[in-house]
Amino acid sequence: MHALRHFYASVLLDAGENIKALSTYLGHGDPGFTLRVYTHAPDAEQRRAGRRAVDGLYEGAASTPDGPETPQGQ
Repeated sequence: MHALRHFYASVLLDAGENIKALSTYLGHGDPGFTLRVYTHAPDAEQRRAGRRAVDGLYEGAASTPDGPETPQGQ
């Protein structure tokens, strides 16, 4: 159950949810506590930058066949 709760909070933070609202959703009395619990997760902009960097590796890469092509019907 803890993993599901953590996943829920992480998804909301990634989507840009306000920390005060998230704190209320999770039943935390102090948004500072919520920040302390979830500060180990990279913020949304860092995750997007990471995805852009990886995507950039694949952009423009020529598609090459993986092996010899066998004509249909043989």
